[in-house]
Amino acid sequence: MLLAAADTAAQGGLQGYLYTYGPLVLMFVVLYFLLIRPQQKRQKTRNMMLGNLKKGDKVVTIGGLHGTILELGDDTVVIRVNDVTKLTFERSAVNAVSSSPGEDKK
Repeated sequence: MLLAAADTAAQGGLQGYLYTYGPLVLMFVVLYFLLIRPQQKRQKTRNMMLGNLKKGDKVVTIGGLHGTILELGDDTVVIRVNDVTKLTFERSAVNAVSSSPGEDKK
């Protein structure tokens, strides 16, 4: 008789934990797939784009400045805006590559 009572109490306790912590676990899973995973993918593609920069690429900075890369350093990029103006930016300030030198020749 005591074993039967202990067995039903253990099942109720497990079900209670499932009802208590199940929604919390489900919420973390949903947040991972809706927020964390897409952000990691965007960060990975951005780091790949910044790593693949080369001289002659036409880029757009975060501030909206369009120019062509003249020099690349470890952390800096020198961009030619027009024939006379050269500006130095952090590599992380490059927002997008609008075209590469190989694309212009096609």
